[in-house]
Amino acid sequence: MKTVITMIVSGLMVANSTTLLAQPTDEERKAQGYAIAERSDKTDAGFSSSSVNLTMTLADPRGRQTTRELQIDTLEKEGAGNGDRSLTLFFSPPDVEGTALLSHARILDPDNQWLYLPALRRVKRISSSNKSGPFVGSEFAFEDLTASELGKYEYTYLETVSEGGMELDKLECTPLYERSGYTKLHCYFDTEVFQPRKIEFFDRGGNLFKTLEILDYREYEGGYWRSHRQVMTNHLTGKATTLEFDEFEFGVDLDQRDFEPSALDLL
Repeated sequence: MKTVITMIVSGLMVANSTTLLAQPTDEERKAQGYAIAERSDKTDAGFSSSSVNLTMTLADPRGRQTTRELQIDTLEKEGAGNGDRSLTLFFSPPDVEGTALLSHARILDPDNQWLYLPALRRVKRISSSNKSGPFVGSEFAFEDLTASELGKYEYTYLETVSEGGMELDKLECTPLYERSGYTKLHCYFDTEVFQPRKIEFFDRGGNLFKTLEILDYREYEGGYWRSHRQVMTNHLTGKATTLEFDEFEFGVDLDQRDFEPSALDLL
């Protein structure tokens, strides 16, 4: 007859072996992570085009603020290997008025980006080595302003957490494209409507660099969700950039010609 101690030890061994067997493999966690990201990506398919006006507020650690008014037009991707195209145009203040950023998102190839500088009346192509730099003094880098296409990252499921009254699937998103300024991102997707709610950016040294909070989601006709407030906080400098969006318009009259570098000279 087994002693009580032997029975307890045997039970613990069985429990531990069961736990070990239940642990998902790396490949399983990657497959699960990809499925979560893909599910989120599919919620946005078919919007065709959109336009939105917004306010960008830059704040330093002392509370000093600078406000800018801008517009973002977006054309949905067409064809494999391509991503969405976007045009960001500044209306104010005078020192950035007329500045425009044109972005052609790619998958594994470097994104194509052009910056129009009205003071110089010239279009400057942004090299892939400069895309981790800040965009017009904000806490957003150039690479943050192109569409986060599904194939640009490797996804690994980490855990499901509770935050802000929501259940969030936490993924590790590793850039697959060259010259990213980040080693990885921690991306949090809600489990109800499958939208990204927070992204943590880790620099080339592996340190937490910035956090983007994606807030105030609203659902539009067609089932498209859009955030109306986003806050990017730089943990190294204490600076923050807040984007406040007006109502989005969908199905606006835009085509490929509106997103060619030659169109920037006509702004």
